[in-house]
Amino acid sequence: MTNSSAILQLHRSMTTSKRVQDRSKKKRVHDLEIATEKHKILSKVLLIFEVLKQEPQKIISIRELDQYRRQINLPKPHKISAFLRKSPKLFELYKDHRGILWCGMTKEAEDLVQEEEAIIEQQSDKAAELVTRMLMMSMDKRLALDKIVHFRRDLGLPMDFRNHWVHRFPEYFRVVHPFKPYDESEYLELVNWRSSWAMTELERKALGGMQAPDDHVAGLLSLSFPMKFPPDYKQVLSRYKGKIENFQKREYLSPYADARELKAGTLEFNKRAVAVMHELLSFTIEKRLVTDYLTHFRREFVMPQKLMRLLLKHFGMFYVSERGKRFHVFLNSAYEGSELSEKHPLTVWREKVLSFVGYRRKKETMDTLKDLQEFVDDDLLENESEDERVQVENNEHSMGSLEGDLEDESEMEINEVYSAYRE
Repeated sequence: MTNSSAILQLHRSMTTSKRVQDRSKKKRVHDLEIATEKHKILSKVLLIFEVLKQEPQKIISIRELDQYRRQINLPKPHKISAFLRKSPKLFELYKDHRGILWCGMTKEAEDLVQEEEAIIEQQSDKAAELVTRMLMMSMDKRLALDKIVHFRRDLGLPMDFRNHWVHRFPEYFRVVHPFKPYDESEYLELVNWRSSWAMTELERKALGGMQAPDDHVAGLLSLSFPMKFPPDYKQVLSRYKGKIENFQKREYLSPYADARELKAGTLEFNKRAVAVMHELLSFTIEKRLVTDYLTHFRREFVMPQKLMRLLLKHFGMFYVSERGKRFHVFLNSAYEGSELSEKHPLTVWREKVLSFVGYRRKKETMDTLKDLQEFVDDDLLENESEDERVQVENNEHSMGSLEGDLEDESEMEINEVYSAYRE
C-alpha cells in the first residue's frame, strides 16, 4: 500500500463514524492510556477517602457508601466491598454485632489524608493565584462556583472550597449572588486585576520563569506551542507539516485579553481558544482534565461550541483519551512517557497513595493497561455476603455534599467531530 493510500484509508476510517471512540483507536498513545487508567483507580480511592472524612467517626456502612456508587464510578453488579478489599493497607472492613458491614480507614490511610491536607494548605496561595487567573481570563470576570468546583481536585483546592476557602482571599475574589432572575447560583467574582498575573505559562517559560512586571498588558502573542507527536504519526506529519507551521506562526490574542470582538469560527478565534485550553491545562496539577469540565466553560472563556473537534485537530498539543465513559485531555508536552516531567507535591502524594493500592500482584507497581484494568475488574463480581437481610436506615448525606465530585457521569455524546487531519 502506498503512503498516499494509507493516509486516505486512515482519513476515511476517522470520518465515517460519528463516535470519537471509533475514530481514535488508531491514534491511541499507550503511555497516556496508562496514566488514564491510574487516574481511574486513584479517583475511586480519593472519593472514598472524602466520604469517610465527612463521617463523624470516619467510618461508614457499606449500605450507606453504596449511595455514592455512581460517583465512585463502580456500576452494579460490581461490589464496593470487593474493591475495598483489594486495598487492605488503606481500608478496613468489619461487621458489627448486627452483621452490618462497615468500612473505615487504616492508620496508613489516615496518615495519608493528613499529609494531603498539609500539602493543600502549603500550596493554598498558589491555588488562589490560579483561581484568580481563571477569573481574569473569563469574559465577565466571574465564574459560577458550581463550575469552579469541577476543578477542585485538579487545582488542589480543599474540600471546604465552597463554604470557607473562597472567603480566605478577599483581596483576590469574593462570592456574589444571582445576577439574573431565577438564578440560584453563587458566583466567584474578581476583586482586583493583577497585571503581573496576566501572563501565560508559555510567556513565563520563555522568560525563564520571571514574573511579569506590574504594568504588563495582555495583547497579541506570537509564541509557538510546544508539540509532541507519537512516532507512528510520521506519515501524517509529513503531509500536514506546512499547515502546522502556518498555525504556529500565526499571532493570537492572549487568554487574558478581551476577546469579545473575535468572530467565532475565524482562525484568530480558534487559535486563541487553543491558547485558553493550553493555559487551563497548564494550571492543573496533572496537566490533564475531564473534557466535560472544559465544555462547561465555553461561554465564559469564549471558546467554540465544537471544542472536541479543536482538541482532536491539534493532536500535537493535546491528547484525548476516551477510555471509559468520560474523556480526558492531556497536555502532551508535560509528559515523558506516562509520567509528568515536573511533579506537583500533590502528584507525588497521589503516587504514594497508588503505591498502597492493591496486594495481589508480585510486582511493586501496576505498569501495563492489562494490570490496571484487571485491578478494577477482577473479583468485583464475586458473591460476597454483605448481609442483605439487615435493614439499614438511610443517612442524611445529600448527594451534593461532595460538591463537584458528584456531577453526572453520563457519556459525552460527540456528533460530527471532524478528522484531526483536516483544516
